[in-house]
Amino acid sequence: MSEKDSKGKLNIELPEEVATGVYANLAVITHSPAEFVMDFIQVMPGMPKAKVRSRIVMSPHHVKRLLGALAENVQRFEQQHGPIQDHGASDPGMPLPYMGPQGEA
Repeated sequence: MSEKDSKGKLNIELPEEVATGVYANLAVITHSPAEFVMDFIQVMPGMPKAKVRSRIVMSPHHVKRLLGALAENVQRFEQQHGPIQDHGASDPGMPLPYMGPQGEA
């Protein structure tokens, strides 16, 4: 749990089991008047099922703040590393890593 110190700074704890993160290459977003639900999914090549790796539920206000923070960070990234190529327009139904031919064992 996070606590604020006497100067109003927020101390954030990052548990070890969360610190490694979760890989996802697909996101499905739904919403109601009260909340947004974001499912982060890992799609594997040749697999008929995909697994939701994480679900985040946020208020519309916080989603809008997240959107602004993401836009700002993408802009910073592109200033440092160059434009991010958007391959989604060429094949919107398939996650980026699986656009090519499938391997065989």
